[in-house]
Amino acid sequence: MNQTAPLKRLRRLRRSETMRSMLRENDFSLADLIHPIFIEENITEQHPISTLPGISRFPESHLADEIKELYDLGIRAVMPFGISHHKDEQGSDTWQADGLLARMIKTIKQACPDMMVVPDICFCEYTTHGHCGIFDGEHVHNDATLEGLVKQSVTAAKAGADMLAPSAMMDGQVRAIRDGLDQAGFEHVAILAHSVKFASAFYGPFRVAVDSELKGDRKAYQMDYANGRQAMQEALLDEQEGADILMVKPGTPYLDVLANLRNETHLPLAIYQVGGEYAALKFAALAGALDEQKVVFETLTGFKRAGAQVIVTYYAKQVAQWLAKR
Repeated sequence: MNQTAPLKRLRRLRRSETMRSMLRENDFSLADLIHPIFIEENITEQHPISTLPGISRFPESHLADEIKELYDLGIRAVMPFGISHHKDEQGSDTWQADGLLARMIKTIKQACPDMMVVPDICFCEYTTHGHCGIFDGEHVHNDATLEGLVKQSVTAAKAGADMLAPSAMMDGQVRAIRDGLDQAGFEHVAILAHSVKFASAFYGPFRVAVDSELKGDRKAYQMDYANGRQAMQEALLDEQEGADILMVKPGTPYLDVLANLRNETHLPLAIYQVGGEYAALKFAALAGALDEQKVVFETLTGFKRAGAQVIVTYYAKQVAQWLAKR
């Protein structure tokens, strides 16, 4: 007997593709993905986004056709972001019945009633200062912002939104929105809470995408990326306040936070593969440094392994196209 032989040969379970497929612990499907989409008012042609190759701002006149194409590819959920030409200090266009937010949602639901619409609920794309809330002096006023978020949420629900994704990181925003929706008769509208949203440099490409006019930074309300225990507090508070799904954002640098959160809650978890993560992969692929499809599939599977059931990613459409060719 060979005394140096391994006691356990795990390679036996990796010997063939059939064996590997049978024993694969995690995988992803199109049903897991939400596709962000940018809609700009007052334009007539698509505008490619320089920091997000392959992604464009769509004019409202093109939105219905793009939604139908996404649905035909198998995508069943979108997260619309508006690029407003009607900004003010409060982001008041977001709570107007004929504002860009409401128009986007209505157009999507009219084009494809079965497409799940999960709008971003925030003010950064609609304010002249580029912050996620209403200013009081030099700071974002938490409770005044809550009032605006509720008005925005009810407007989105009236327009036909299926689920809302509040991302302003205001204390108490989930409870305020939940109460506001319920009182307005929209108790069926779900909340996908940006529960752990870090103040991250990975958002850079997104700010170009939405033409952000940010003055200063968002560190006073978005989370310090060094803090993991506080992230659990943020997420579990959202659960107590009535969130239906908890999200960690960005994705790749914070898989430890996602995995730890998976051990703390039974709620579904989501992760957002943000613009900087997408851009890093895309530019590396364009340079020939890696196999784009293999790396994207590996990354999405990693999100699932860490505990995500839902993945928001700019790669959703391209993933659908890759899968269609299999």
